[in-house]
Amino acid sequence: MTERRCRDLRVEYLREPAGVATARPRFSWVAEHEQRAYRLVVAEAGGQVVWDTGIIDSAETTQVAYAGEALASDAVYTWSVRSLGADGTEVRAESHFETAVLDPATWKARWVEPAQQPTALERWTLLDWIRGVQPEGGPAERLRPVQLLRQRFVVGDDIVRARLHATARGVYLPHLNGTVVGDEVLSPGFDSYTHRISVQAYDVTQLVRPGENVLAVAVADGWWAGRIGITGSSAQWGDTTSALWQLHLDHADGARTVIASGGDVVSATGPWVYADLFVGERYDRRLLQPGWTSVDFDDSEWTPVDVTDGVSAALVPFAGEPVRRVQELPAVSVTAVPGADGGWIVDFGQVIAGRVRLTLRGLDAGDEVVVEHTEALAADGSWFVNIVGINTEQTDVYVAAGPEEDTWEPSFTFHGFRYARLTGLPQAPALADVVAVVLASDLEPTGSFTTSDARLNRLHENVVWSQRGNFLSIPTDCPQRERAGWTGDIQVFAPAATNNAMVAPFLSRWLQNLRADQLADGRVPIVSPRSPFDEEAAASGQGIGGIVAAAGWGDAIAIVPWTLYQRYGDVRVLEESFPAVLRWIDHQATPAYAEGAHFGDWLAPSTLEGKPFHEAIGVAPALTGALIAPMFRARTLTIASEIADVLGRPGEAAELAGRSAQVRAEFAEAHVAADGGLPVELQGVYTLALAFGMVPEDRIPAAAARLAALVTDRGDRLDTGFLSVPYLLDVLWDHGYPELARRVLWQPAQPSWLYEVDHGATTIWENWDAVAPDGTTRQTSLNHYAFGCVDDWLYRRVAGLRATAPGYRSAVIEPDLEAGVDQVEAHVTTPYGRLGVRWARSGDRAAITTDVPHGVEAELIVAGRRLPLTAGTTTHELELAENPIPNPDEGVAA
Repeated sequence: MTERRCRDLRVEYLREPAGVATARPRFSWVAEHEQRAYRLVVAEAGGQVVWDTGIIDSAETTQVAYAGEALASDAVYTWSVRSLGADGTEVRAESHFETAVLDPATWKARWVEPAQQPTALERWTLLDWIRGVQPEGGPAERLRPVQLLRQRFVVGDDIVRARLHATARGVYLPHLNGTVVGDEVLSPGFDSYTHRISVQAYDVTQLVRPGENVLAVAVADGWWAGRIGITGSSAQWGDTTSALWQLHLDHADGARTVIASGGDVVSATGPWVYADLFVGERYDRRLLQPGWTSVDFDDSEWTPVDVTDGVSAALVPFAGEPVRRVQELPAVSVTAVPGADGGWIVDFGQVIAGRVRLTLRGLDAGDEVVVEHTEALAADGSWFVNIVGINTEQTDVYVAAGPEEDTWEPSFTFHGFRYARLTGLPQAPALADVVAVVLASDLEPTGSFTTSDARLNRLHENVVWSQRGNFLSIPTDCPQRERAGWTGDIQVFAPAATNNAMVAPFLSRWLQNLRADQLADGRVPIVSPRSPFDEEAAASGQGIGGIVAAAGWGDAIAIVPWTLYQRYGDVRVLEESFPAVLRWIDHQATPAYAEGAHFGDWLAPSTLEGKPFHEAIGVAPALTGALIAPMFRARTLTIASEIADVLGRPGEAAELAGRSAQVRAEFAEAHVAADGGLPVELQGVYTLALAFGMVPEDRIPAAAARLAALVTDRGDRLDTGFLSVPYLLDVLWDHGYPELARRVLWQPAQPSWLYEVDHGATTIWENWDAVAPDGTTRQTSLNHYAFGCVDDWLYRRVAGLRATAPGYRSAVIEPDLEAGVDQVEAHVTTPYGRLGVRWARSGDRAAITTDVPHGVEAELIVAGRRLPLTAGTTTHELELAENPIPNPDEGVAA
């Protein structure tokens, strides 16, 4: 018999978190039995109980909110859970967590700013960027060195706990007594710095030593002052960098000493001649000051810093998982480059976000090794540069100090690439000497999907890689060009994202930025974080270049929280988001929204045909923007009504539902013909109209038939843009065209998902025709996750795993045995544990094995039957007929 236990104890979605960002966290656990009641106890490190629920008669094991006195700032707590089973079983488990700096009054630190030249702001228009207009001169010539900071302090021998709380205006790398602190990179990450700057918490107990110590910090431009966004302009938040920290030292007698950044910090520059997220990094080994992070280093010639009294109210504890080195990829091949430029092209076999680590030998002092990055090669296999447009050279440079062996990896940049071109080496590098280091927010994998078809497997893997490469501090559109938090991209992809990784804290943190960026008039910006430069650029922009908020983009304020609620049962994210949703809805009711410019069904394939790109991208907005706007207004009103109902606000729920019905009625009156026709004959318009309930019931069959005809007229190919792609297959399926939906999925001709796979894609492309049939690559991104939203269909329809209540409290497993594959194995990690399926079809028989966790009410729907599932593993042998013959043992836990 399986041992019964409580496992996977979490606080705010994380196991044993070291910096919980709230004084009222939520607790979750997995009970491997049928729970009827629980008891939670939270205690201080010394054992003093601060909260005891007593016995609570409930089967709930997730998102149990702390209800005691507010937890202390920067403190250690233990917690335990007793889970009582329906059969009298009682199991107990315990864990611990620490809080971050929660009380602003705790801060004694001051911002320290080293002497430095301000970064010059460079500006281009959206149209310049689209046309590929480059600025004069090289951006690397206008960059500045990374700043180095040092602070000495002395402690006794009675330290029992030490925590460093640190952040920067820029990105920073801390060291204590010569050792790098933590394993994070590019901290503090990307935030809407005007409103909030995240603070990291590090356990440095083992690094503090009795006597003299030194804290050393390197600070680079990062997102704060470096080149970012669609234009690649610099200094979008500030033109100089600074840092701030507090080291909390707890003594054996209970006292606490605070070492805070201030006037005793000194600064200098070192080997990083410059470091920019877009341009790259130049590291001159000759300029290294050996031992600069250690106590014994002589810093008497270093320069005192400027100090700003007080700290900003924008400081917030970092929530979720930071950016880390999450994987390493060895080089697949090294190929010599013919011609005068020479060098070698290294293929890592996979498009990633990250950087290259080199082992270097045989170089003379002053020799330069240049590492360029690109996502694709030219059709003939030669180097292909400038794939991504403006100000994104993606080039790192190492300057040698001599022939000694050295291992070098850039510290303050990252790139989107599959290939690297190395020049300046005395000989071809060995494969083992070149490694691609994958960077991403370190999100826990939570799902899997494999089938008997290699192409479908590769499609799923491409989605996972695009998610990994673009979930880097924030959800970005691409890791090589803009790296911006486009709201439209994440709202279409969020459901797929929840299957593959634990994204709740990651997206909740981004939503905090989005809500902070919302304008006073309710507009939700098209990108978040949104910089002061973004505001200025939009104010002076024209047409789509002047769009601040758009239908389908701004609706992320409602759609993303609603997705998190549906997949995780997270009510708090609804509570936090609801006021912002209402303000967005108020804006949607204004003439500025109804009559303003919108992106419409962006990048719909047929709208891009036959025109230069800078002209073609305006076609879909012009054709579809006025129709898309009321559709998303109705959709968000419906979501808001449902949120109000969840939050126990029935009056608001009814009012919002009524407004939603009115918008739909007005849309139908104005735009839906008696025969179900719509003013614009594009797949995306019909798809969204049907998905969002904009078509009166008596006209739905005709509208669906028209959509099906539009699809077949295009040769069973999709013609949907950013906003409608997530809904196309479901709309076809739900309105009587499942076989057509399958044909679209399996379509090998462009535009299609499998065209990309067949043409070597290892991630999801921004444009369906990014690579031509002859291998020619357009100047576009090969790593955009948005169209990877189809991955959610693979989980829900092909594998059949689908939640039917928020947080998977109930679910169905309804595999598509006609999907075109013989075998499928998939799982998702629900808040209650693993929900999985393995099915195989042979002729008219199918074998289906299901895994259902305790706490999830599930049923198997297959071949016209509904079979209730019990917790555990069950196996079913079925005849694929209208009345299948069940296995006598089906439904019995294995």
